[in-house]
Amino acid sequence: MPNAGIIGLTVDTLTCRRGEHEVFAGLSCGVRPGGVLYLRGPNGAGKSSLLRILAGFIAPAAGSVGWDGEDVAADPQAHRARLHYVGHLDTLKPVLTAAENLSTQAAMLQEKAYVDTALRRFGLANLRDLPARFLSAGQRRRLALARLAAVPRPLWLLDEPTVALDAASAERLEILIAEHRATGGMAVIATHTDMNLPGAQTLLLEARQRVVAP
Repeated sequence: MPNAGIIGLTVDTLTCRRGEHEVFAGLSCGVRPGGVLYLRGPNGAGKSSLLRILAGFIAPAAGSVGWDGEDVAADPQAHRARLHYVGHLDTLKPVLTAAENLSTQAAMLQEKAYVDTALRRFGLANLRDLPARFLSAGQRRRLALARLAAVPRPLWLLDEPTVALDAASAERLEILIAEHRATGGMAVIATHTDMNLPGAQTLLLEARQRVVAP
């Protein structure tokens, strides 16, 4: 169990395996309100796997993830309701417009969405009625990230969020993260690039892929 009384996200002696391969083991870390944790390391070191464990998409082989001292496995639905996960795939519906993609997600979550504000934040206001299939790779990435502004969530899990972004869009993201942190929000970011996020901590993962005996 994570340590009781610790505010925020905690990871306690986490182990991840893919088949017979041990990706990482005994991993412990945490993020407090207003904090950012960078996940760095070579491809295959487990950055994406760790994010997916934190999001509750996959279960760890050992260890636990906690929120305010409580194991998130006790109430997975509540945990999913407190986070945004933006992975490599944008998960956009190609037949829906940019605005509809954001509105649909909010409707599924039964929450009010700040669609127009989110589109403006990422320079997509003039494309709000364009079906997502006509967007460029960079525009699709911006639309996926616009979810962060459309529906508030305290925990953001971002996997290489600056991929396909130009410098101006990357700066927009940095500003949004800074505002998120100012209200007590947290972010865990897997990235190979430098971002302007003062005070961020770094967790370095090493490629190991050790074979575990059956």
